[in-house]
Amino acid sequence: MSTFPMTPQGLQKAHAELELLLHTLRPQNVRDIEEARAHGDLKENAEYHAAKERQGHIDGRIKAAESLIAGAEVINPAHLSGDRVVFGATVTLIDLDNEDGPTVTYQIVGEFESDLDNGLISYKSPIGKALIGKLEGDEVTVRTPIGKRMYEIDVVQFK
Repeated sequence: MSTFPMTPQGLQKAHAELELLLHTLRPQNVRDIEEARAHGDLKENAEYHAAKERQGHIDGRIKAAESLIAGAEVINPAHLSGDRVVFGATVTLIDLDNEDGPTVTYQIVGEFESDLDNGLISYKSPIGKALIGKLEGDEVTVRTPIGKRMYEIDVVQFK
């Protein structure tokens, strides 16, 4: 079985999704299928076919969430320390290509919990890969879709 590094928050989010799927979405879908069946001829019943397709999608998401939870290797950043970027670190970066711009802060997380809008980047992402193993004060080059970007690691925290 494969393992996936994950923060405690990521595991909590995976459990919440599984709960939603098992106790809300799937039961509602079963009711939708029963209601569609009551309308008669299943061969030409678009509601029935749509509900059955949704059921397959929901079941796939349930299996994926169960697999993710079973394979989670939980790493609590609060138990880590140091000035080197590792999984779970929260890193503040100075954009050397735009020194007048604001700093950016990212937490290095597992690939299944990344959310760029909330500052969570995967350790497998281009910037995550570039940061892992580096120290405060190091300059880092990151290849992005718009070209190379230069950053300086300002602060490494574990929280």
